[in-house]
Amino acid sequence: MISENIRPLRRRVVVTGVGAVTPVGLTFDATWEAFLAGRSGVAEISTFDASDLPTSIAGQIKDFDATEHMPRTIARRMDSYAQYAMAAATQAQQMSKMDIDEGNADRIGVLIGSGYGAVNSIDGFSVAIREKGPRAISPYAPITGAIDSAAGEISMAFGARGPSRAISSACATGTDALGEAARWIQFGLTDAVIVGGADNCVTRVDLAGSGNARALSRRVDDPQAASRPFDEDRDGFVMSAGAGVLVLEEAELAERRGATILAEVLGYGCSSDAYHWTAPQPEGLGAKRAMRSALADAGVEPGRVDHVNAHGTSTKLNDASEVASLREVLGTRATEIPICSIKSMTGHMIGAAGAVEAITAVQTIRTGIVPPTINCHRPLADDMNFVPNEPQQHQVGVAMSNSFGFGGHNAVVVLGAWEG
Repeated sequence: MISENIRPLRRRVVVTGVGAVTPVGLTFDATWEAFLAGRSGVAEISTFDASDLPTSIAGQIKDFDATEHMPRTIARRMDSYAQYAMAAATQAQQMSKMDIDEGNADRIGVLIGSGYGAVNSIDGFSVAIREKGPRAISPYAPITGAIDSAAGEISMAFGARGPSRAISSACATGTDALGEAARWIQFGLTDAVIVGGADNCVTRVDLAGSGNARALSRRVDDPQAASRPFDEDRDGFVMSAGAGVLVLEEAELAERRGATILAEVLGYGCSSDAYHWTAPQPEGLGAKRAMRSALADAGVEPGRVDHVNAHGTSTKLNDASEVASLREVLGTRATEIPICSIKSMTGHMIGAAGAVEAITAVQTIRTGIVPPTINCHRPLADDMNFVPNEPQQHQVGVAMSNSFGFGGHNAVVVLGAWEG
């Protein structure tokens, strides 16, 4: 959390563009439409044989054509996670109408996080060198296989010459990226940042590992009902792919150029459990610390929070811990406001999750509509509003978006309606 004497000196940060590629839509508009319809993107895995794995369901990206967003020559050298990030970034930049030219290129940064990185490319390179030898490996392999490849490709494609880098904090990646990018702008390192998260870890290795850890749902007989956050019958999360990207700008500069301001980034908090690789700290100490830090950073009292876009993974331990933590941090407000998990529809997009969830919170602020938590038929807390199965109308001035990842990474952002 930023110290009190520094906070008044910070510049304000606003969102002027968003984009997404998810299992339920290839744009954020399509994704939002699916959310309001309560439509799941979870299905049987179609790109490889998963019959011998602990689970055979996932949230895959369907009907995606990378060449709609970039030249074929560039698409060929990119891992699929980076292609999704490029598509989402293109959508966000087009929505923002932010021109990048010689006058501002040095002041525009790129920060794209990923929990797993270019795992599909790395797997392909391993197979190629084993079966065909060294000459089969592209000279782009060290670039394509790197976790910063999405950030580098976007920087070059858009001509953004400010800082360009990757960040990785497992399932908290997208939220951490957003918070860190906001810091760049608040303290004058940049005037704008193209920021988000992307992953495509629907692979045999990742499904086998997470499945053997008993973290994944095995409800293979009914894939669309498998991801069920905050439901008593939940049995694990669903691995998914996707990307979410936002354009952040310094508020005065955005206003000066006539940008449409979607929301304001009010606060950011992060912490580590320092406890266990896959289980949350039993008392939720790290999660509570991150939430309190984000609220303090925003200067927002718990009673002003109107909505929480929860981490809500659909695992036994995480959902129960998040509910208990929300009760303690928000007090009676936790039972007065809608708390939803869009992972019920997308599955868990890992590094992309926090970014897409923050974008969804922005849209909730703009529309006054909270998307549902589908498959929530037996809520684990009867006195809390998990927005079960149908969207709800609710005026939202302040929203909190939570992300808690393997390794004990915790990240929270607080977003607010733009008031000028």
